[in-house]
Amino acid sequence: MQQGKQNFEGANAKEASKVIALQQGKLPPQAIDVEEAILGAMLIDAKGVQDALIVIKNADVFYKDGHQLIFQAIQTLHFKNEPIDLLTVSAQLKGNGTLEMAGGDYYLIQLTQKISSSAHIEYHARIVQQMWVRRQIIKDYTAFVEKAYSDEVDVFDLLGTASQQLDKVNESIDTGAKEKYMPDVLTAIKQRVEMLSHQQSNNQLSGVFTGSKKIDGQTGGWQDSDLIIIAARPGMGKTSYVLKCMLENIKNNIPVGFISCEMSTQQLVTRMVACNSHFHLNQLFKHGFSKQKYFEQYINLENEMKSYPAYFDDTSTDLLDVIAKARLWRRKNKIQLLIIDYLQLMSFTGLGKTGNREQEISTITRSLKKLAKELNIPILLLSQLSRAVETRGGSKRPMLSDLRESGAIEQDADMVNFLYRPGYYNIEPDEDLVLMNANTEFIIAKYRNGSIDKIGLYFDENKTKFMDPDEYAETREADAKMLNEGNTKEDIKPATANEAFGPTPDDNDTPF
Repeated sequence: MQQGKQNFEGANAKEASKVIALQQGKLPPQAIDVEEAILGAMLIDAKGVQDALIVIKNADVFYKDGHQLIFQAIQTLHFKNEPIDLLTVSAQLKGNGTLEMAGGDYYLIQLTQKISSSAHIEYHARIVQQMWVRRQIIKDYTAFVEKAYSDEVDVFDLLGTASQQLDKVNESIDTGAKEKYMPDVLTAIKQRVEMLSHQQSNNQLSGVFTGSKKIDGQTGGWQDSDLIIIAARPGMGKTSYVLKCMLENIKNNIPVGFISCEMSTQQLVTRMVACNSHFHLNQLFKHGFSKQKYFEQYINLENEMKSYPAYFDDTSTDLLDVIAKARLWRRKNKIQLLIIDYLQLMSFTGLGKTGNREQEISTITRSLKKLAKELNIPILLLSQLSRAVETRGGSKRPMLSDLRESGAIEQDADMVNFLYRPGYYNIEPDEDLVLMNANTEFIIAKYRNGSIDKIGLYFDENKTKFMDPDEYAETREADAKMLNEGNTKEDIKPATANEAFGPTPDDNDTPF
């Protein structure tokens, strides 16, 4: 018994020693020799100073304390626009009272002798930066591990803090290397014009699909780095429109992320199935199928849609969670379009939150515009309109002033679009809409890179699906043909789901 206890205690001590070895027994990631090469290059070459400061923003990136002091002195001289060499850096260190702590004049001379030029300083700077990132991750996540053991710490607050800390690291390494110079920009413009010319000759879009050929023709597709608002009153079909847009893209193997603050993923995918088939929404939501062949058609459709690169999140509503999810999808799944449904259900619980809802909305839209530029993808953001639309006499056609809690929505957005269905208010459609064989106006109210316009769409309420008028005519004929075929054949006894799909031993295998 005593021997067993000793073995147990010995095993515990061994395990504890492993933990100590992991946390305390290893030197933090570092590259002292590379740090010396960077500082030496900055002391002998003014261009080396500029190249290094593009990558390294603060002295904490250096591991050795003395190197931090020398970098701070060089940084101070640079900001004062004063010469940087052995003498001026030594004088600055003396003025700061840190020359001896940095190693003295002799150490400065040694640094200049370790390298002959600044040819590779940017590469060296990125090595040192990576070492700093490793140290920060070890430091932060060691603290998170300790807090995770405490029952007094809310785990979701801990997740939020971890995400914020990681964002701070990302911001620190977001270097000025993204700055562009005139020759580079002019070359990029020429390359884009060449690309657009080639795409036009091949009937290709410069952006991703909008869900409507008419809108594609007007915009060239949703463009990278644009924040695009789709706004309407409840019930107008905002979600239906963006689902059609998503479907057009994923059918063409363009990955899309959808963050839903309102509907569940199952509800969204059910609507997509209706949009991508001849099934009515009532069949999928309420009544089911009455014929065996409908089950077979559904199974074929299911097998086709399983391969679509669509990604859903129906739990994230906080701005920081949305940003984290978007970055993950972009990095891992290469999404080329992000859809958020919808703005007024989002919140921002980060630092600096105020009680002013309009300021909170302004922070959200400004952050999402910044995110679109960072990820270089279009972001479709749905938004509600105020009730002022319905209190107006005559036409209920929305205007920019109807944007709810507008604040900076109009300012931050590259495009603001409205959906307007006169029939929703029992209003006769305008003659222009009738001539277009449409029942919905897609109103481009603001377009930073083009002109405002009004485009006619047709909304099929049975499928909650927006279509171009020509597409609706074709779909109606196909639906009628399918219905006639069903009526000319002998009725089949309604099948149960188990008979049609077969047994489902595991809930995880159930469709959706």
